[in-house]
Amino acid sequence: MSSLRPALAAERRTVTGKANARLRRDGRLPAVVYGHGRESASITIDAHDFDILRRHLGANALVDLSIDGGASTPVLVHGVQIHKVNRRPLHVDLFAVRMTEEITVDVPVHGTGTSEAVEKQGGTLLHALSSVKVKARPDHLPQVIEVDLAVLTDFDAAVHVRDLPIPDGVTLLTDVDEVVFKVAPPRVQEVEAAPAAEAAAEAAPAGEPGEGAASSAG
Repeated sequence: MSSLRPALAAERRTVTGKANARLRRDGRLPAVVYGHGRESASITIDAHDFDILRRHLGANALVDLSIDGGASTPVLVHGVQIHKVNRRPLHVDLFAVRMTEEITVDVPVHGTGTSEAVEKQGGTLLHALSSVKVKARPDHLPQVIEVDLAVLTDFDAAVHVRDLPIPDGVTLLTDVDEVVFKVAPPRVQEVEAAPAAEAAAEAAPAGEPGEGAASSAG
């Protein structure tokens, strides 16, 4: 029975360190695969194929990894080292999972819809918590948790971790009292009142030049 998961082919890697630069020039991306009950293996994967996977898969999507044409193993992309300048991947960590064992991961939290406190009252949306920690079997891991921002109707409202829609089979590990979304009120610029003397002068301006001299002459 074929898997619906995306596949990724790999080759065993013998070079390390600076020699990996040549692999990258040849379109290969250095990687390592490890997991419970297995030795870590140094491998290479096609850089273009991995780039396509990154564009279309979520943070906790499973991939079937095959090394040198062997049997496939479900893995998670556990970490990607990125070049500071060109933002291209330099190295990938792949975590081999057992489908019957629960694992702990961070799941991104996204807001959907609009908040009345933002749209009509000029508030600023605060995304205080970008992800939550959960535990689940690999095939139950959510790639993202979405929450409707329409509940933020005023500046006193907030979305807490306990309000998030957690799928069945997933255990939430983050403190349920933590705030995920909130709307901050707009900043009001205080205008200082003019000094009393200045205000009085504006209310009763002095006479025009020369007015006093004409009075004394009379």
